[in-house]
Amino acid sequence: MTLIILRIFIYYWDTPIVIANNRTVSFILLVSILLNFLSVFFFLGRPVEITCLLRQTSFGVFFSIGVSSVLAKTITVCIAFKASKPGSILVKWISFNVSNYVVLVCSSVQVLICVIWLLVSPPYVEFDHRLYPGKIIIQCNEGSVIAFYSMLGYMGFLAAVSFVLAFMVRTLPDNFNEAKYITFSMLLFCSVWISMIPAYLSTKGKYMVAVEIFAILTSSAGILGCIFLPKIYILLFEPNLNSRKAILERNNI
Repeated sequence: MTLIILRIFIYYWDTPIVIANNRTVSFILLVSILLNFLSVFFFLGRPVEITCLLRQTSFGVFFSIGVSSVLAKTITVCIAFKASKPGSILVKWISFNVSNYVVLVCSSVQVLICVIWLLVSPPYVEFDHRLYPGKIIIQCNEGSVIAFYSMLGYMGFLAAVSFVLAFMVRTLPDNFNEAKYITFSMLLFCSVWISMIPAYLSTKGKYMVAVEIFAILTSSAGILGCIFLPKIYILLFEPNLNSRKAILERNNI
């Protein structure tokens, strides 16, 4: 599904709807969602050293790139509409590609957290004899608990900031403004991961892994559906709206 949407997005790369919704950041977001889905394979099968090292860190980095892209989209919307007011000091930021820097800086922080995690106390394969008497459970020990929850906490912080900003500008004109879709996607994202934490802490072994896989797939699908499906619908079924004139008319510009 993600690959299909990515191909459609690339095919309509130079159309007004795609351009108006920050196509570069949208492309980065789509690729990160695709990588999020693929990162699930690190959680499947018998744990080995390389999968234990990569599964949480890859998930954390890919998700942070995606949430940073959503945050960049939200900031772009805020700047675009506030800069339209007479005398606004934000006019100079319109030509400055601030969204790319937001993605780079915010995702770099998560990369730094994961690198420190791997250097100081990396995840490793653990043989648990105590969970089920008479059985040996092979699982991944996350190493540093502080690093693990720092990774999750930072991702949650980015999602919360995106949600708050998008909620503040959700009533702006719809065709140019993705804030409504971002608000719903971040609400779903936060709901899934907030409910996932107690479930994750109360399960063991393969059930713990299943809970995390479910959270990854659900939140990724939520972002994909909320942000991109409305645009894909216009591109495929309402091509008359995919014009600069239609965008200006629907936004009363």
